[in-house]
Amino acid sequence: MGGLGLNIDVDDISYASVFGALTAIGAWISVPIGQVPITLQILFIVLSGFLLGVKRGFLSQVVYLSAGALGLPVFAKFTGGISAFYGPTGGYLIAFPIAAAVAGLSVGKKRLSAYLITGFLAIGAVYLLGWGRLVLLLNSPEKALEVGVIPFLPIDTIKVIVAALIAMRMRKTTIPF
Repeated sequence: MGGLGLNIDVDDISYASVFGALTAIGAWISVPIGQVPITLQILFIVLSGFLLGVKRGFLSQVVYLSAGALGLPVFAKFTGGISAFYGPTGGYLIAFPIAAAVAGLSVGKKRLSAYLITGFLAIGAVYLLGWGRLVLLLNSPEKALEVGVIPFLPIDTIKVIVAALIAMRMRKTTIPF
């Protein structure tokens, strides 16, 4: 893949595949609360960036989205297919690689605050694109905020904190990320 200016090796693909699979598992752990369910995806998206860095984190979510686009049931409610990108969760899905890359900016940092800042910026990207897609579907910025952002703020805050604590702990191990 070097011809496209992308230097992707076997380790990149391996780590990306593991975190793509973890994101799928996070999607399957779902609590329906309306058009956008609560899932554990954010935990794994942010964690992929925290542990894998910008490139591998981004790639992990591209792997996840590609599997879903091809029809594998990796999205919430065990769904898959390109139509998911046109539905209420499409904006969130598109933001996943961006969010993982943003979270990846914390790699090499030693302070919890660095992880938290990049983690909150990452979910901010998810909220922005998800909200934007919902605005188009609902024709109401306020309604989109009400159903697609506000209910998720407390639980996603906890997910970012948990991901940061896991990442900091794992960085102290001998696991070669």
